[in-house]
Amino acid sequence: MLNYIWFGMIVIGFAVGMMNGRIEEVSQAVIDSASTAVELCIGLLGVMCLWTGLMAVAEKSGLVKALAKIVRPALKFLFPDIPKDHPALGAIVLNMVANFFGLGNAATPLGIKAMTELQKLNPDKNTATNAMSMFLVLNTAAIQLIPVTIIAVRTAAGSKGPADIIGTIWMASSCATAAGIITAKILAVGKRRLR
Repeated sequence: MLNYIWFGMIVIGFAVGMMNGRIEEVSQAVIDSASTAVELCIGLLGVMCLWTGLMAVAEKSGLVKALAKIVRPALKFLFPDIPKDHPALGAIVLNMVANFFGLGNAATPLGIKAMTELQKLNPDKNTATNAMSMFLVLNTAAIQLIPVTIIAVRTAAGSKGPADIIGTIWMASSCATAAGIITAKILAVGKRRLR
């Protein structure tokens, strides 16, 4: 569906440019934007590789298991249906750490791994469990301590104060996470009562 929306926006942009007699400017903007996109991706690639590598080292060194033990009370509250030493908890911790450091792209493979592990616990493979729903909420609305990706994008775009947005991000992501957790817990209780 999203592909159709993007295609429609591109066609409308070109149509408006032709109607206004500014097709050369539209074409130049397309070329300039493509060039900027490539530069931005290359700039982000280094940050993403660094943090993905650090996450892999943390997992192999046992740091993830240690972190999982430290945050076990919070994980037990958020994911009461997941067994104590299930691999899903380690994958969830890795994803949450990556999101905590604002590494959205680096967190994606970790999120897929966590969801795959949660699916193994799912008795009804066509319906999301409460744990899957809670993980999706936490992954989407994650609290970000250091929004590395956004700072890198702002730096690549030439911002004079790329880290000036940290306080706003802390407030917004904290509110979104709290609202998401409360909603997921309320809906999980409602789902249990319907059974």
